[in-house]
Amino acid sequence: MLSPLFERAAGAYGLAPELLRAVAQKESSLRPCAVSPAGAMGLMQLMPETAAWLGISDPFDAEQNIFGGARFLRFLLNRFDDDLALALGAYNAGPSRVEAFGGIPPFAETQDYVAAILRRLKAQAASAPR
Repeated sequence: MLSPLFERAAGAYGLAPELLRAVAQKESSLRPCAVSPAGAMGLMQLMPETAAWLGISDPFDAEQNIFGGARFLRFLLNRFDDDLALALGAYNAGPSRVEAFGGIPPFAETQDYVAAILRRLKAQAASAPR
């Protein structure tokens, strides 16, 4: 059910669908109704101000949330010169923190977040048929 949404959003923003799925898996365990203790919402766990900035009217709508998360990831990749680790660090901790620390912020949660997603993507690439 979610795969076509990941495919379409990835295509719209020039991203790999595997990246979007890995972020959603890490963020919400693929639960559209997830809400974090900090108030992040939906599959891609968008903060209310980020969702508003992205023009998302219903952050619990899977399509809006996935497309919003994809658009935000594309924004972050552009901002950090296509450095995926920095973009993921910014997705988790915020772009201003990545800039303030000159790299992935030294927070255990953010370090673990980035490493987990990169490991997942590497494992998927290694097991993909050639």
